[in-house]
Amino acid sequence: MLTRVAEGVLVHESEFCQSNAVVVRGSDGVLLIDPGITERELTCLANDLSDAGHPVVAGFSTHPHWDHLLWHERLGAAPRYGTAAGAAAVREELSDPDAKEQIVEHLAETEIAGQVPLELYGLVTALPDGTTHVPWDGPRVRIIEHRAHAPGHAALFVEERGVLVAGDMLSDVLIPMFGLGGPADPFEDYLAGLRLLAGVADDVEVVVPGHGSVGGAGEVGARVARDREYVLALREGRNPDDPRIGPSARPGWEWVGDVHEGQAARFAPGRA
Repeated sequence: MLTRVAEGVLVHESEFCQSNAVVVRGSDGVLLIDPGITERELTCLANDLSDAGHPVVAGFSTHPHWDHLLWHERLGAAPRYGTAAGAAAVREELSDPDAKEQIVEHLAETEIAGQVPLELYGLVTALPDGTTHVPWDGPRVRIIEHRAHAPGHAALFVEERGVLVAGDMLSDVLIPMFGLGGPADPFEDYLAGLRLLAGVADDVEVVVPGHGSVGGAGEVGARVARDREYVLALREGRNPDDPRIGPSARPGWEWVGDVHEGQAARFAPGRA
């Protein structure tokens, strides 16, 4: 089911990890950001858009992780954009003929095993470096690219609607997570990404994380501050006072504490 969060902007929340697909209405159709997750959900999303007379005219993948690279034939053959760095990471992944099988194996122990369509996985069109807005005939959607969380990660700011689609950042349930094999200074890259998001905070009325609850006006600053404190604590080897981990974690999300423990061990002071 699509839920309106602002004029011309709707969100579909998946049952899997509270994943958010975002629909932005334009004059001739919609921009679809990070659709997912299961066959049933994607079919439902396609039906809802078709019944409303809103064809998909463009797609966008905020970053090159499997749950943000999905598509369904019922959504049509619109171009699916991503940053140049993000698209390059997808091409590298798909150069491995076993890439999709590895995703299947990754999902084997989840509640959605066998339910994720991968036929159109990762078919992302790279935008030229320096592209500032999504090329489509609709509300201006600014691309805020950075290297936090994943190469070529991008938040999208629907300027006329005051909606910030944050990708896998600014979540109320997930802590900042650092990809493997990342840059030499992942902490500074993450902090730089947060600074970019903070730079539009005063103009944001709604923030939509890749996973988690939609936030209202004024929440961007609080979420940036919470993510920043977590990153600083991890960098300094401190135990973060973060409601997303430990005994105060939301029921069903206790596993985020395990993610934190893994990251704390990975970045322990003195460890390369």
